[in-house]
Amino acid sequence: MSRLDKEQARSRIEELRRQIHYHDYRYYVLNDPEIPDAEYDRLFRELVELERAFPEFVTPDSPTQRVGGEPQEQFRKIRHRSPMLSLDNAFSEGELREFDRRLRRFLGLSSGDSIEYAVEPKFDGVSANLYYENGRFQWGATRGDGRVGEDITLNLKTVKSIPLNLLPQSPIPDRIEVRGEVYMELSEFRRLNAQRLQEGLSPFANPRNAAAGSLRQLDPRETAQRRLNIWVWGVGIAEGVTIRSQVEALQKLRAWGFRVSPLARVVSSIEEAIAYHHELERQREAFDYEMDGVVVKVNTFELQEKLGWTARAPRWAIAYKFKPSEALTRIKKIVVNVGRTGILNPVAVLDPVEVGGVTISRATLHNEDEIRRKDVREGDWVWVRRAGDVIPEVIRSVPERRTGTERVFVMPERCPSCGHDVIRQGAHHVCPYPGCPAKIQEILAYFVSRNAFNIEGLGDQNIRKLLEAGLIRDPADLFTLTPEKLQALEGFAEKSAQNLIRAIDRARTIPLARFLYALGIPQVGAKTAQVLARVAGTLDRLMTMTREELEQIRDIGPVTARSIYEFFHDPAQRALIEKLRAVGVTPLPEVTEPAAATPWTGKTFVFTGELERFTRREAQAWVERLGGRAVSSVSRRTDYVVVGKNPGSKARRARDLGVTIMDEET
Repeated sequence: MSRLDKEQARSRIEELRRQIHYHDYRYYVLNDPEIPDAEYDRLFRELVELERAFPEFVTPDSPTQRVGGEPQEQFRKIRHRSPMLSLDNAFSEGELREFDRRLRRFLGLSSGDSIEYAVEPKFDGVSANLYYENGRFQWGATRGDGRVGEDITLNLKTVKSIPLNLLPQSPIPDRIEVRGEVYMELSEFRRLNAQRLQEGLSPFANPRNAAAGSLRQLDPRETAQRRLNIWVWGVGIAEGVTIRSQVEALQKLRAWGFRVSPLARVVSSIEEAIAYHHELERQREAFDYEMDGVVVKVNTFELQEKLGWTARAPRWAIAYKFKPSEALTRIKKIVVNVGRTGILNPVAVLDPVEVGGVTISRATLHNEDEIRRKDVREGDWVWVRRAGDVIPEVIRSVPERRTGTERVFVMPERCPSCGHDVIRQGAHHVCPYPGCPAKIQEILAYFVSRNAFNIEGLGDQNIRKLLEAGLIRDPADLFTLTPEKLQALEGFAEKSAQNLIRAIDRARTIPLARFLYALGIPQVGAKTAQVLARVAGTLDRLMTMTREELEQIRDIGPVTARSIYEFFHDPAQRALIEKLRAVGVTPLPEVTEPAAATPWTGKTFVFTGELERFTRREAQAWVERLGGRAVSSVSRRTDYVVVGKNPGSKARRARDLGVTIMDEET
């Protein structure tokens, strides 16, 4: 690097930035990367080294500057160039039809005249305003009171789907405000809450709160760990470019490199807008993010100007909300479960109630502090919901319905599984005893689960039998079992014992990503395990990587890197890995990219329904080994949707979009 003169270095730095910005757009916006991670990492390292050698060429819009700077003491105020007003709400078809009639009266249209509307999901996140000059990101702010927000520029720069420079695929405006919704995907929300529970912190109540809390971190390095995303949905001021309608605005935003929802469309009447609302409400659980309704906007800006604004909201737009996914029920009792990390988890046992189309009878209470904050007691009537539309949780109690028979809950001082004294770590009560039967039970259940070793026949009941009989103490002991040992246990006949041993033997050889997931490394879920496997290639290579090398991996931040490094340098964990190897467990080396092009190279696959010959993870791994990409949601860019038994809404969406559908055999 040092052999380059200044002019050569400046030219190479600019070229590297252009390439990295483009590949960030392909990866984070289009979900369609053109190069493997290893090549991207090489380009990024080269840029880092050049900027280190020539610091005079470092600029705020460089990809290396997304995360950096000293923690702020407070957020300064910043005034939007044009107001960011709230929206009025509609909760029924009748209210939406009245909105349409009101607009037609205001515009002097007859009952037979229709208005063209732009419709799109109402994302349940945090609104942000992004300001660009001559294509470069200058600052970003929260909505605030609609006229003045908080400057969260440094935190927004960590959101990799926000372009630091606009793509010149369409004439770039001189100045423009871009409005969007910063959100946290449900999978990331679950990962973050699991991490917080392990660290003794209170979990976030829902993805929106998690996104809001992440954007208000004074240290942008903390925000970068939260893996936020954005959908953009509109513009404020736009100078030096002509935009005539909402749909044209979205088209230009997409061309400039922003993430625009593929679900947005134009309809020719309010009845079509109502049908769109009902369609999205049916499909909402198929997406990896929360939406709480649809936004209906008059499409043309000319009509928007005629309709104008009230003091708090535009007259030409309304949010048609979905039905709430909450329900009222009663807590019969509160029980305590012990997780694989030793955390004691209080759980409310409920009178069964339907929430969001699912009957639930248990809901998490998180920890004692949350129980106190919400003032929840045994016997209380409570409101419950599916957090992130997935995890049932108690929202709040209803004190006015108390009869005096309710009981205040107190966390036990001794572990309900092993009887050892419980210790307090942050917000959580923890059993510290390594040999706690409940902890070992959960560790083993996690180890043999579908996304890990996937050993059929090893459910909770059989794991408990093996533990109580003293046949196993850790995951490696599973591979020392024999049919004779199993047949000595109640419930195991000759055939069932042989079937379980065959299932265990089949699991001795396992893809590296699933092996890493099975180890239960703190902060490493299935997605991060796949990233580690692709980059490291082998278990031995991963175990010798430094913290600095781990931090350079895309999507692996300092906190996760430290956790991985400390895990592999823990003598107990290394001993378990060596014991697994000694009993014949072999993590397969990962092929980081196909040796030659295949028919699947560059193709995008979505799986839905139950597969017979593969687990979902195995099928996705095969696609990626052969050069394809497996994603979770269907869009117009999807090449194939693979349908198993009992497919869900993804198959319907594929048919609607004309995406090729194939079965497992094909």
